[in-house]
Parts: sequence; C-alpha cells; structure tokens
Amino acid sequence: MKLSAVTNKQWFIFLIFNFSLLIISCSPNNVKIEDGFKKYFDEKSVTGTFGLFDNGTGQFTIYNLSRFKDSSYLPASTFKIINSLIGIETGRIVNEKMVIKWDGVVRTFPNGDTAVDWNKDLSMEEAFRVSAFPYYQEVARRIGKDTMKFWLDSLKYGNHTIGSDVDKFWIDNSLKITPDEELGVVKRLYFGQLPFQKRTQDIVKKVMLRESNANYKLSYKTGLGFRENGNELGWIVGWIEENNHPYFFVLNVEGDHNAKLMTARLEILKSILKQQGFFEGKR
Repeated sequence: MKLSAVTNKQWFIFLIFNFSLLIISCSPNNVKIEDGFKKYFDEKSVTGTFGLFDNGTGQFTIYNLSRFKDSSYLPASTFKIINSLIGIETGRIVNEKMVIKWDGVVRTFPNGDTAVDWNKDLSMEEAFRVSAFPYYQEVARRIGKDTMKFWLDSLKYGNHTIGSDVDKFWIDNSLKITPDEELGVVKRLYFGQLPFQKRTQDIVKKVMLRESNANYKLSYKTGLGFRENGNELGWIVGWIEENNHPYFFVLNVEGDHNAKLMTARLEILKSILKQQGFFEGKR
C-alpha cells in the first residue's frame, strides 16, 4: 500500500485512535506494587518487570514499576503482532493460511541448534506460533520501509524507529518500546481498537491463542533478543480470559548472554498467574 492510497476514512480512524491514546494517558490508574513477584525472577537469576491489568476493575498489579513504564527495549518477536497486522491490512499477507516458501537457507539459533521449525515452507499461523524470523523478514520486505514507517507512526508504536534495515529493525535495537506500551497494544488489539479493519485484528487474535480449556484461554506472543550490552532479553505479552473476563499482561525479563530465557520466561509468567489465582476458572 502506498501512502497516497490511504483513504480519508483511514485518516479519520487514525485521528480518533490517537485522540483515544491521549484520553487513556490522562486517566488516573489504580496501581498496586507487588514486590512478591521478585522471587520468581530471582529463581531464574534474571531481572525484569511484570504488569497485569484487570479490565473489569481498572486495577494494575505491577512488579518493578520504574522498568515497566520508563525503560524501552527492542520488542524482538513481539513485533510479529504488528508485522502481522500491517501485512494483513495491506494485503501482503492474504490470511493466516498464506504460505511463504522456504528459501533453502538452513538457519540456526544463537546456541547453535538448528532452527528445524523455520527451515521449511510455513503458513502465517505456523510462522507466528514458532516465531519464524525468516518468514516475517520477507513480510516486512514486501510491506516496504515507507509503508512500515507510516503504520508505526500512526500506531505511535514505541519510538517508531526503523533504522537502515526494514527486515530486522525489531531485533537490532533500532525499534524500542516500554513494557507499559506493549501492554497497551495487546489491550487495544483485544477490543479491536487499533486502526486496522476488524478482520485484520480478528486474525491476529486467533493466532495468538495458545491454550484453551474449560477454565481459561491464554493468548500471547513471546519475544527473545539481545540488548546492546549483550544481555539476553525476553518478552511475553498477551491476555488470559476466565469466565469471559480478560486480564492483560506483559512480562519483560533480562539476564546474561546465556540466561536461557526461552524456557524461563513462560515459567515465570505461569508462576505469577498461578499465584494470582488463575488457571482454575475462578477469577
């Protein structure tokens, strides 16, 4: 989509969206500081922050408030939420079943393991689930730098900085976002309040669903990358629903280069949610 193709209706949506952000930022928040979550980070020898928002009461429960609202980090693969939304909205991704052929290059993870889940043809929903970097690099190249920047500016996503490379700016520390902003993105996505068509947002919400049973539904996207200082950084952002009631969360964790955050982040998240009384359908 070229910038000249943006309709008056879209511009109206963007104006309403940005006005709504102003209203949200000026609203008083009920914040409970929960230092008891620290033990879960200490068990994994990592630092970080966690935020949980109860949409029904407007209550925030936060560990490490300063990191939550004042510090910005590369979004890593949590940006696949935005990349998917822009890709679908612009037609670069037809739907979640759209396959991009493997280019034949065998990728490996930083620890040397072969990325077997990446090294094959993948649909969008498969690529999202296994967080396939090559798939979304190709999506970003098809979107193009100008169109990508237009949407980042419209969303006011983090520092909305792309840098020199349109196919890796979300992992090379060009683009940065606060945990507070990450939580705001998934909250607005859940309620269909982002400046995208309903179909676009519904598709992304569908591929974010990871666990579903009689007690709860857990939807999220993970992220993993490295900061400029070499530290490993991990994310999980999303929501948990019990009795048709959504609670939005963001987990941000950081450790040394070998912190093994790929497994630690989900264990920390589930420990915190369990402490808060989730997973039993009683919330």
